[in-house]
Amino acid sequence: MNWQVAPGDVRALLAGLAEEVWGLVPLPEIAALPGGKPWFPTRPDCRFSLSHAGELGMCAVSERTVGADVERLRPRRVSLPRYVLDDREFDWFSARGRTWTDFYTLWTMKEARVKCTGEGLRRPAREIPVPLLLPGERSFWEGFLFTALAGPDWRGAVCEEFLPGE
Repeated sequence: MNWQVAPGDVRALLAGLAEEVWGLVPLPEIAALPGGKPWFPTRPDCRFSLSHAGELGMCAVSERTVGADVERLRPRRVSLPRYVLDDREFDWFSARGRTWTDFYTLWTMKEARVKCTGEGLRRPAREIPVPLLLPGERSFWEGFLFTALAGPDWRGAVCEEFLPGE
């Protein structure tokens, strides 16, 4: 679902989704949990995640705990992938030609996962495993459903938590 809003205005995205999905008008007060994860104290059943990168904005809403991340594609230090990807991820990244598009696909899934759990990047990124997906693919991995997203100059991901038995 896409809405045209002011560049990077993720609150407007959230308001549009909250109205369409949950019928919430006006947008409830937003607070932050101890790790910084935003939530609606008056509607804890309505879960969401926000991300922005310059003029890009992303919002995910769910009945489950959710995390979302969006990043603009841009070159980084050549050593960064080896530093933040675990061996399995780095092997996949290398076999595909070490492109920044593949790096950002993995990176946004890592960010979405830690936003989902609310832990943030409190541990090395290499210790935050994610599935090996191409944009448009989805996969269950370690109790989470990952979705990899992409546009011509950006990559994004959504991560939803699934409890045993769901």
